[in-house]
Amino acid sequence: MVQWDSVQYLRFKRERTQPARDLAMQLAADDGTVTRVLDIGCGPGNSTAVLRERYPHATILGVDNSPEMITAARDAHADIDFALCDVSRELDTLPNDFDIVFSNACIQWVPDHAKLIPALLGRLKPGGTLAVQTPMNYEEPIHRIIAQVVRSPRFADRLSQRREFFNLTPPEYWELLHEHTQQFRMWKTTYMHTLPSHEAIMDWYRGTGMRPYLQALDDADRAAFEAEVFARVCEAYPTQSDGSIIFPFPRFFFTAVAGSHSQE
Repeated sequence: MVQWDSVQYLRFKRERTQPARDLAMQLAADDGTVTRVLDIGCGPGNSTAVLRERYPHATILGVDNSPEMITAARDAHADIDFALCDVSRELDTLPNDFDIVFSNACIQWVPDHAKLIPALLGRLKPGGTLAVQTPMNYEEPIHRIIAQVVRSPRFADRLSQRREFFNLTPPEYWELLHEHTQQFRMWKTTYMHTLPSHEAIMDWYRGTGMRPYLQALDDADRAAFEAEVFARVCEAYPTQSDGSIIFPFPRFFFTAVAGSHSQE
């Protein structure tokens, strides 16, 4: 299992939290009808804090499978409940009476979305809303670079070739949501982040996409892996006039309203 680092993750807190803010703005206004909210894959609580801002009087539960992340979330947000939960195995242990189930940049790590999405809907009251954001940056240079280095002769026999990200395609999500929900919306946004340097791109991915690979390598191979990725990143991302980097990051969103059958 990937060992997460909340400090590393939060080095780009503003950039990582903006999609959660954008997704939360698509939810119902705080008119008193939203009383119970679940944040799936809450990490260090930055997305859960967005939900607290949106629904100051609701009962909010954030869950994550990382003890380190849950500890960081509890330390930072004493007014929110947090609990350990591996949603790939333990989702059905959670209540099924939430008004909102929210997930920001989590489900890409969870396998079998054909089962996961109906299971998430099953945690909702009839008429409740599922709101999800997941990265879809597979065509961006950084993602292709990491995949190329993983498959290169030096690392191919050291790193697992299993799929690390489990997202479906938008048409596949459309079919799932069409089958299991009353109504839904899907959209995609590309965030044009400004990062100060190529090293900042590396720092971003040390907290997410490179992390499973870095954990699997010894110190020497880890340094060599990072050096190879960094050299290619410098070639792929041009600098602006002040030395900064434009770092495009596409993300996929959907909201869906649960029907009574989601409880079955």
